[in-house]
Amino acid sequence: MNSQAPVSISVLSSNSLFLDATHLSEDSLMTQKRIWALVSQCKESNAFLDIVPAMNSLTVYLLNTHELAKWQTTLATWWDEIDAQQYQGAHHKILTHYGGEYGPDLDFVADAHGLTPKQVIELHSSAHYQVLFLGFQPGFVYLHGLTTQLHTPRRANPRTHVAKGSVAIGAGQTGIYPADSPGGWHIIGHTDFSLFNCHANPPSVIQPGDTLQFVCLESTS
Repeated sequence: MNSQAPVSISVLSSNSLFLDATHLSEDSLMTQKRIWALVSQCKESNAFLDIVPAMNSLTVYLLNTHELAKWQTTLATWWDEIDAQQYQGAHHKILTHYGGEYGPDLDFVADAHGLTPKQVIELHSSAHYQVLFLGFQPGFVYLHGLTTQLHTPRRANPRTHVAKGSVAIGAGQTGIYPADSPGGWHIIGHTDFSLFNCHANPPSVIQPGDTLQFVCLESTS
């Protein structure tokens, strides 16, 4: 059994509970791995209408509104007993075109760090990223693992239109735009990989706890 500080599990609504682990002193990624393992266990119970992991927190929506107290206790017990390493997500290879018309900000990112565009591509595509959670847009993945050498402040003037599939860097994050939208991240490449399909189950191809890597198809150096 783990000797961690207790998480906070509060009633959010008549059928939902909110688990807050943001105050724990352990490594944030380790806490997130425990969230993913708990999500997997919750899914197996078939007791929830929806299960929504976020960064070091989790919201669950119960099918039976009379079981709030039961699940408030059960989730606390599961958390104390959970093995953070028991959940293994899928791995995705994201085929990516870098630079040129595909990545109009590649040169800017390179210049900002005293690198060549080729070095930026090598650094970006050599990392293995962990999917922390989904948000901002349906299917948008927040990733852990971008090297500090590529951390780049967001654009001073966001674009009003960023194309679906754009691979971009914003501050300490990298990600893929799952749909056309405004955006303030620096676009360094593009992929045809489709992250979200409302007719699929689940609609998001990539899930929290999965891993991914960007595979360079073509680059402009």
